[in-house]
Amino acid sequence: MQLSSFRTYSQRFALIGNHLPRRCGIATFTTELMKALCKEAPGSNFYAVVMNDIPEGYAYPQEVRFEVSDKLLQDYQLAADFLNVNLVNVVCLQHEFGIYGGNYGSLILTLLRSLRMPVVTTLHTVLTDPEPGQKAIIEEIGQTSDRLVVMSNKAVEILKDVYDVPAEKVVMIPHGIPDLAFIDSNFFKDQFGVEGRKVIFTFGLLSPGKGVEFMIDALPEIVAAHPDVVYIVLGATHPHVIKEQGESYRVSLQLRARDLGVKKHVIFHNRFVEMKELCEFLGAADIYVTSYLSRDQIVSGTLSWAMGAGKATISTPYEYALEMLAEGRGRIVPFGDRSALAAQVIDLLDNEVERHAMRKRAYFFCRGMIWKEVARRYLEVFLEVEQKRLHKPKLIFQAARLQSSSFDMPQIKFDHLIRLTDDVGILQHAKFIVPNRDHGYCTDDNARALIAVLMAQDLAPDSRELRNLDCRYLSFLLHAFNEEKNRFRNFMGYDRRWEEEEGSEDSHGRAVWSLGVAIALAKTKDLSNSALDIFERAAAAILDFPYPRSWAFGIVGIHAYLRRFSGDTEIRRYREKLAYLLFDLYSANATDDWPWIEDTVTYDNGKIPQALLMSGQWLPNGDMIQAGLRSLEWLLRIQTDEKGYFIPIGNRGWFTKNGSKARFDQQPLEAQSILEACIEAYRVTQDKKWTIEAHRCLEWFLGRNDINTALYDYKSGGCYDGLNANSPNRNQGAESTLAWLLALLNMYSQYGYKAGNGGDDLS
Repeated sequence: MQLSSFRTYSQRFALIGNHLPRRCGIATFTTELMKALCKEAPGSNFYAVVMNDIPEGYAYPQEVRFEVSDKLLQDYQLAADFLNVNLVNVVCLQHEFGIYGGNYGSLILTLLRSLRMPVVTTLHTVLTDPEPGQKAIIEEIGQTSDRLVVMSNKAVEILKDVYDVPAEKVVMIPHGIPDLAFIDSNFFKDQFGVEGRKVIFTFGLLSPGKGVEFMIDALPEIVAAHPDVVYIVLGATHPHVIKEQGESYRVSLQLRARDLGVKKHVIFHNRFVEMKELCEFLGAADIYVTSYLSRDQIVSGTLSWAMGAGKATISTPYEYALEMLAEGRGRIVPFGDRSALAAQVIDLLDNEVERHAMRKRAYFFCRGMIWKEVARRYLEVFLEVEQKRLHKPKLIFQAARLQSSSFDMPQIKFDHLIRLTDDVGILQHAKFIVPNRDHGYCTDDNARALIAVLMAQDLAPDSRELRNLDCRYLSFLLHAFNEEKNRFRNFMGYDRRWEEEEGSEDSHGRAVWSLGVAIALAKTKDLSNSALDIFERAAAAILDFPYPRSWAFGIVGIHAYLRRFSGDTEIRRYREKLAYLLFDLYSANATDDWPWIEDTVTYDNGKIPQALLMSGQWLPNGDMIQAGLRSLEWLLRIQTDEKGYFIPIGNRGWFTKNGSKARFDQQPLEAQSILEACIEAYRVTQDKKWTIEAHRCLEWFLGRNDINTALYDYKSGGCYDGLNANSPNRNQGAESTLAWLLALLNMYSQYGYKAGNGGDDLS
């Protein structure tokens, strides 16, 4: 089939991303691409599947056919089902990490894995130095997609060099732009009240990364040379910035202009304008300035549109600008050099002939980027991947899957967590599913609960009741902290009276772990600042503890803290000291046949190799990594049945060196800790055997165990307290339920699982 046949051949195409009236660059791109595709292939049907970042969604036009709540895992599966049932021929995914739910937007993988038709993915961000989680997501998108579209030649190189994507799978299609006439800027100036003035222009959603302050800092020098200059900043503040910071960034820019004496030369238009008015603003500009602060910016729609409108452009040296403005199509100035920026603006305003020559070079260079041409290139790619799929069908069912003894991944359910929680915190125990008030509360469980609800922020429904639990659990921990001793109390009776002045070292370590996670993951500064208030003192106390598990809990919490405050040298010293305490203990006790820190294998054992792996990776220390891998491999070996399922060490006697291993009472806590250690081993090594082992641990909860009985209660959302020889302990207390939730949350967070899918997705 030739491209021309798209005008008469009836096919269905779906674009996944954002769509106007949601205000973001991806929404504008998807909307404009959709319009262009409809014009170039009027015989086909095009519609959008869109992400909502607010519960009520947006007033979308009729071409939006399916809405996904970006944090609801099940919505991604439903979207895939919708596309499959409607026999869509090709899906075109717009990928940007920030618009999908989950860790680094991993929930989009749930949708992609379930699609049966060819997928063409447009990558709007291609990082040269990605986080491991970001790299894993792009690699899987590369494997799942039939084609990857990028918008610059540099991005093609990065995909090959950093992500090992085969060159034949990548196609470069430039960012689309409107087809604007090459006009004199004076034509539109009067309608914006700037007639007779020289206009410098910047547009787009306002956020700190755009570097507008850089241009404002350059204005005093420019105004001295050209007093008739005005700098127009067009665009509403980015919704995510509004949510986190309000209008503080915009106000800081306005104050900056006032303090520099150029307030009358800066005009802010705090609004999101329609396409027609945006093009008129562009038409009024004499010089366009784009001053992004990150070199990794691999595409910029605003830069593309400005050049396509024939604007003389000055930019900082981010990757996309270096490529687009080469060969005299614009000027490049160093990051942060306001004098260089001022000099280039003054030079272009002084030299009208050169400015117009630059405009012309940019305008003609971008003729191939108008939406009509871009839509045709996309249609060619759609046709190509569809024809290839006809000759090489994608397998939907696989023999390995049919023969698998894996279990479906359950939806995340917090009913029992909420049931166990009152206005104080989470109660320790339950009689069956009924909270047992006799034993009150403990710091251990409230720390675990805080971690669970924070991890669930991007994976669970946007429930007000669940959202408020983070404050409740953190409040418990803050109250548990004994300021005089710099120690956490652990046990509190139902009468709200503490039963001790100092709790166990393990409970202290778990509290530090949860505080670190709160600082790293909290969506509000108020919550993270509350945790920060005691974090350093609590972490310092662990240095004097003699217990390795307390060290390990502290290390995990410190690593979470350093994700946000990596420059804190004092906390880094704590990490190093604790890491070497643990490593030295391992080195002193481990032998070839017993590679362990002590003579007995007891509880929560996975935290030891997890802490060694984390520390070895970031100190860095290769011997520490090997110690972590060696001990974890051994723990798995002694806790795996000959039939291949996980069997946690029983707490009725544990496992002593040269002794026998207790088979029962098997504890959920051990399965959770080994699972988390396996995930860390995968992050360090990228060896998929660790994902298989992690799934084996999860399967233990779901019934692949000694008595072939699930410990997870699908109805209540809780987990039984342990596995005995004849039956589970059917009480569903806090420790077991939180062990299950943390295990499941870690699997979703790391791998972006699809609910209702077997474990073979890991291999």
